[in-house]
Amino acid sequence: MFTGLIREVAKVNSFNNGKLNIKSNLNPKIGDSIAINGICLTVTKSAKDYFEVFVAKETQSIIPKEKFLNRVHIEPAMSLNDKLEGHIVQGHIDTIGKVININRAKNGVDFFIEVEEKYIQYIVPKGSIAIDGVSLTINRVYNNAFSVTIIPHTIENTLIKTYKIGTLVNIETDMFARYIAHILKHQKEFKKSLTWSEIDNISLLY
Repeated sequence: MFTGLIREVAKVNSFNNGKLNIKSNLNPKIGDSIAINGICLTVTKSAKDYFEVFVAKETQSIIPKEKFLNRVHIEPAMSLNDKLEGHIVQGHIDTIGKVININRAKNGVDFFIEVEEKYIQYIVPKGSIAIDGVSLTINRVYNNAFSVTIIPHTIENTLIKTYKIGTLVNIETDMFARYIAHILKHQKEFKKSLTWSEIDNISLLY
């Protein structure tokens, strides 16, 4: 699990045959889970100033190649004694979004992100979303897009400052929104309405 709070913007040394080598000061251990632009990956090699992860072919087929090049967001998996300051992020990318508009606002910048319409049901106004691993709050939701307002601190300390119209981004929708949508979709299979206790029991299965 992750929080969506980026710990380092790191430089990619190389990306060949699925091996992603990253220059970093974090010094993770072999076997550790680490999020790269929001994607949960496992550390396979680690040294003082770099580490390496393996990106499976299936992941490469879904994620745009540019998400493994140049500079990337990094967040180590949280431990049980960490404070949850962002929101619960699994590191499982649901879809790829595209920046379709950028507007300067009084207290930040509004980014409008287009996604496949089927994912809109998991995107809730004032709810949480992770964009390239960054925990953000959703402003407005449209038929096939949503907007977020990014404050100056987040822009300056993440790769969001490099986003342009047409930039592709990794999207992870809110875990709880996905669970609730799944429960409601399959509720018709039950002969009676679900109680809150039954919903809790179902959610524990995930």
